[in-house]
Amino acid sequence: MSTAMALGTTPLAITAAGVITPAGLGLERLGAALAEGRVAPGDASAVTEASLPPCPIQVVPHLPVEELLGRKGNRQLDRTTKLALIATRLALDVAGARGTGPATTAHSGVVLGTSTGSIRSSSEYSRETLELEKPYLVNPGLFPNTVMNCAAGQIAIRNDLHGVNATLAGGHLSGLQAIRYARNALRQGHADRLLVGGVEEFCAQSAWGWHRSGALSPDAAIGEAAAMLLVEPLHAVREEDRIAQILACEVAFGPQAGREAGGLAAVLARVIGEALERSGVQPAEVDTVSLGASGQVGLERIEERGVRAALGGTLPPQVIRVKRVLGECFSAGGAIQIAAVLAQWQGEDAAAEGRPALVTSVGADGSVGCLVLRR
Repeated sequence: MSTAMALGTTPLAITAAGVITPAGLGLERLGAALAEGRVAPGDASAVTEASLPPCPIQVVPHLPVEELLGRKGNRQLDRTTKLALIATRLALDVAGARGTGPATTAHSGVVLGTSTGSIRSSSEYSRETLELEKPYLVNPGLFPNTVMNCAAGQIAIRNDLHGVNATLAGGHLSGLQAIRYARNALRQGHADRLLVGGVEEFCAQSAWGWHRSGALSPDAAIGEAAAMLLVEPLHAVREEDRIAQILACEVAFGPQAGREAGGLAAVLARVIGEALERSGVQPAEVDTVSLGASGQVGLERIEERGVRAALGGTLPPQVIRVKRVLGECFSAGGAIQIAAVLAQWQGEDAAAEGRPALVTSVGADGSVGCLVLRR
């Protein structure tokens, strides 16, 4: 058996999930927003003092920092780190409520997907070095927020995690890349339990970037979110403690191969086919797909075309377009797409158990990926 095939035969278990989105805290709030198809329009005045572009905005209405993280040590934290810490706390609270032992062990770690860390922190710190009378008088306490792995480091410090600590910057593919990284770390014994997810803050700098790029359709909102999943080897988890199984996760890069194989949609279809084969799942069995390119000019049609090609010409009975509700969450997108599937499953009866779901992602740089889940 090839190494690639061997990787696909080691499923992982998701045992807890914590999410914070414009819909609020937790999977229940996310599921309700998806069922209704909307959340209340966001008020960005709570997260930025700068001017904003004329486009829809979805922000988290309230960050319960003191309630969930305590009152000490939060003054210098940026919004990215706060979002990630809150999602982590929610996931660990869910895991701790099982009553089967501690939510983390000495061999637990963190794998976090991001774009560039806190874009606002990096931008404002850099600007101060140019604008202040003496550049070296910038506030040194703000410098840690400019480092890409600040959030992952804070998660580890505050939750006493001594295992793997990794930050992956993969844009739209960050969430799926984090899952792949975590899978390899668990298989190779570098950790026995990992918090895996993605985070993206809303700020004026990124909002203007999206607006000026023309990458989003006019009605697409710019959002923010964080999602953290507690992931463990399947064999180490009791069946009643599993929320879902991760059967396979594959990524690829498409520009050159895409020209040869008929476009990026064909590359995505190939990756989906490989993931399903390694999962032992037939295309007709896929019950749900969570799409990641909703609202992205051009890429939305490419993604749907690739999914249809891989699944026999049609989309599955249930299609989740989470970004139409929460807005463009960039590097948090993949983790939120997984959380959206889990949220939908929470609202269904036991008859849906065993049905596989597909999570897909397409990036403007030509990267594509998919993940196969089973309830």
